[in-house]
Amino acid sequence: MNAVDVFSEKLDDLKIITLTDGEVWSARDLMPFAGYKAWQDWSRAINRAIISVNASGLDAAEHFRGAPKTSPMPNGGTKQIEDVELTRYGCYILFQNADGSKQEVAAAQQYFAVKTRQAEVSQRETPSGAELIALAVLEAQAMLTAKDQQIAELEPKAAQADTFRQADGLRTIGDLANDLKVHAASNHAGVKILRDDVFDLAGIVGLIIRGNTVRKNQPTSRAIEAGWVKPKDTTVDTHNHGSFVKVSARLTPRGYGRLWDAAGTNLKKYGSVLMPKEDADLVAQAVTA
Repeated sequence: MNAVDVFSEKLDDLKIITLTDGEVWSARDLMPFAGYKAWQDWSRAINRAIISVNASGLDAAEHFRGAPKTSPMPNGGTKQIEDVELTRYGCYILFQNADGSKQEVAAAQQYFAVKTRQAEVSQRETPSGAELIALAVLEAQAMLTAKDQQIAELEPKAAQADTFRQADGLRTIGDLANDLKVHAASNHAGVKILRDDVFDLAGIVGLIIRGNTVRKNQPTSRAIEAGWVKPKDTTVDTHNHGSFVKVSARLTPRGYGRLWDAAGTNLKKYGSVLMPKEDADLVAQAVTA
């Protein structure tokens, strides 16, 4: 079995079928098959891929979607870790932007290039296998050169928040934080999106409770009444203290849009998800008035 066939088999094994997005792949699942050991290094390739997609005139949000995972901890608890769901096209662009010196990445690039060439020649006589691979490799090299030129010429594009708020069902604030990271990578170069900042902003605009309280991160009564969030009860089991019910907030499309617009406005005005404290205090007072 050649490298292209091996990667094809691996890609099929890792495929996830969803009701809303069809076939998707987890960036976390793909990472070891790309020869990467650190998520930080792999996420740089993801950010380059997002920039490349936006530079081509397409919307990266349609192919890269924040989807955090729950990971077990040694003490028996769990924590959320960053992940991104990719379409097949998203996988293709990601591996084109990964480290081509890695054998695994080279095999993936060859696989996607061959598949692209097969689609192009399906309406006419198919070349021999050797010709097909040779043409695909040349095409992949040309694409990489064009991609580098596009990134060098790229200017930040305006946010398309409506794309995000059309999602069916409910989203977590952590989901929105990951979506903001994807957005900022191509529209606000150098800006770091911190998860805690997004939660603090959700508190400022009246979606959740923040501060040193047992109700931290629970939805506010006003947000529930306004239809911005819905409470979600989750039973958490621990080794030493039994089980307890954790109440968290799930954003409705309206709530997602409210928080996204606030973050987008702050990014444009202040270069940060959070506004200065004096402005934040004024907003919080207006929300609670």
